[in-house]
Amino acid sequence: MGSATRDSLGTCTRRQLMLGRWIPPGHYSLISAVPFVAGLAFAAAAYAGRYGIIAWQAFKARPPRPKFRKFYDGGFQSTMTRREAALILGVREGTPLDKVKEAHRRVMVANHPDAGGSHYLASKINEAKDMMLGKIKGGGSAF
Repeated sequence: MGSATRDSLGTCTRRQLMLGRWIPPGHYSLISAVPFVAGLAFAAAAYAGRYGIIAWQAFKARPPRPKFRKFYDGGFQSTMTRREAALILGVREGTPLDKVKEAHRRVMVANHPDAGGSHYLASKINEAKDMMLGKIKGGGSAF
């Protein structure tokens, strides 16, 4: 088993080819590029996976969006109805009286004129409470 000889064309013995010991001339750069390209592909996959995990966590952490609108978009009607009063206070039309009073207190604290709220809104909130408690039949706002 002697050493393999190559002629000027770069040919080798059949044994060298079978054992994988001989690299044709000009292919050294290609063979050294394969691990580099594989490393780049692995790093790209790792960064893509990392980005995917971060994006998924951000997607799951976002606050849930309500399926319905929480607030009434329109303006006030000329005469207060029980439906409008319930919308102003944020309760249902058939809510018990103690819950109506609690809702009135909560809404009034947020919109009181002494705390920077509007006198007009305060009068509408009070009118809504009176309507829900049955103190007035039809709307009679001071404004």
